[in-house]
Amino acid sequence: MRIDVVTIFPEYLAPLELSLIGKARQDGLLDLRVHDLRAFTTDRHRTVDDTPYGGGAGMVMKPEPWAQALAAIAGDRPEGAGKPVLIVPSPAGERFTQALAYELAEEKHLAFACGRYEGIDERVIDWSRDHFDVRPVSLGDYVLNGGEVAVLAMVEAIGRLLPGVVGNPESLVEESHSDGLLEYPVYTKPQSGGTGKCRRCC
Repeated sequence: MRIDVVTIFPEYLAPLELSLIGKARQDGLLDLRVHDLRAFTTDRHRTVDDTPYGGGAGMVMKPEPWAQALAAIAGDRPEGAGKPVLIVPSPAGERFTQALAYELAEEKHLAFACGRYEGIDERVIDWSRDHFDVRPVSLGDYVLNGGEVAVLAMVEAIGRLLPGVVGNPESLVEESHSDGLLEYPVYTKPQSGGTGKCRRCC
């Protein structure tokens, strides 16, 4: 699978170099590329935001850098892949669930747009529909400072479902939400240990 992430804070995605996702990248199971949105600006200050049209509080991310970044991603899709799926973290999007993670894990090419401030100029979303399957997605009913935290969660949830990422595939079968239920309580060995009977450690 190929995953592209566009953000103004590439260092925020550094945890994706760790643990199972990091190993999947090293093993070639996951081609994950993080793009700095400021690299697609044209002014000396590398400006990515502007005041909202019509006034109001906050700033809005400018359409020009986003169009350049997303056009580059759309034009560099993996061989044999159709339209990439563009996931835009948004409070107004569909709720991210385990079922959606399984669905997205079947795709060949995902892209994530990490918005900041008051969000991305809506013209970017409208333009993107010609080049991507655009899907606004929400982690839940709360507000984050930007899309990076949501992307970390979604990439981990999706990436671990790819073949070969989790060492024992049976682990995916019995885990929480795999069949709409929560996983049962788990314990370590020995059976007689724990707070009830182990007087040396509890």
